[in-house]
Amino acid sequence: MRQGHRERILSPRLQAPGYWRPVGLPLFRSKRRPSGKALGGARVYTDEDLREGTRLEIEVFLPDGTSVVCKVEVLSVDALAEGAPALFDVEVEFIAIRPGDRERISCVLVENASVAE
Repeated sequence: MRQGHRERILSPRLQAPGYWRPVGLPLFRSKRRPSGKALGGARVYTDEDLREGTRLEIEVFLPDGTSVVCKVEVLSVDALAEGAPALFDVEVEFIAIRPGDRERISCVLVENASVAE
């Protein structure tokens, strides 16, 4: 669901470059809804028009020159106003990430960032 841009507290902002690609065939995806709690989530800016429920494999490039590969599911997509850093603000939930990688990626997640109109 595309939402209007409003004041709210969301997942931490991912402050690192990344590359993603769709994973899985829609026919074989589970009907499970993301919990938003178990593995955490993140927000990312993108110019790609993603849809809720899309599953992606994302590679996040860390400041130390290494990267973390994980799977995420798109929870929400907000269109941003003209002049914003990107066209969309996307919230994703981690659905598969190694425990050690969750800790490693935490260095590029900015907590308690809010989005305002």
